[in-house]
Amino acid sequence: MTQSVAIVTGAAGDIGAAIAARLADDHDIVLLADIDREAAAAVAATLCPQNRFVAVGCDVTSEESVSHLASRCAELGQLQTLVNNAGAARAVSLHDTTPSIWRMDNALNLEAAFLCFRAVEDMLKASKGSVINIASVNGMNVFGHPAYSAAKAGLIHFTRLVAVEYGKFGIRSNAVAPGTVRTRAWEARAAANPNVFEEARRWYPLQRVVDPKDVANAVAFLAGSQAAAISGVCLPVDCGLTAGQAELARTFSQSDHY
Repeated sequence: MTQSVAIVTGAAGDIGAAIAARLADDHDIVLLADIDREAAAAVAATLCPQNRFVAVGCDVTSEESVSHLASRCAELGQLQTLVNNAGAARAVSLHDTTPSIWRMDNALNLEAAFLCFRAVEDMLKASKGSVINIASVNGMNVFGHPAYSAAKAGLIHFTRLVAVEYGKFGIRSNAVAPGTVRTRAWEARAAANPNVFEEARRWYPLQRVVDPKDVANAVAFLAGSQAAAISGVCLPVDCGLTAGQAELARTFSQSDHY
């Protein structure tokens, strides 16, 4: 029997690792793709059972590297789920964004998803598989990191493009838009500013930031059979951030109920 495979790009990071671990519940093999193969292999080694997590070095901005990723996937089994998770943000303001940064953020956060999808689309057609793009609330509203944010907005629209054009093949395409996620990157910021999470928490209706497992659970839902009729959506996983801010509502309404 052919084994079902999930690909997770950017799998060496906290969010990617959490997604990979969760998708193992519904896939025979999870392919952990990352530009840092050693880091991806270290993640694979921490996940059990062995041999179900395969690390592959991949530069998702390179057509050649992505083609190799697709070939490795085909060797392992039938691709069922592609998760375009690789991403990074550079300059925090538009003023600080250089043309080089703009192009790099676009290449990693938007074009890479296009390259990965096109490389495996035939496999997804054969399995009537699922694409999940990890976008961001930055692609929905302005929260800084403009080049990253513009690329993530494009990624949300790319999600819809795939859903509409490839739906006739049974391929579903959805996005997840996390808010602030407590990862190692944020722990570094907390070391510099011990109050960073408290300062961030006040803007979230649920009074907390997102855990990587929250993102992983959303991905697993969208990839699974319970979401069989869902395609072309962007699901915020943001502890209510994009719904509105209680502090602002309290200011406008002068009501203590907020």
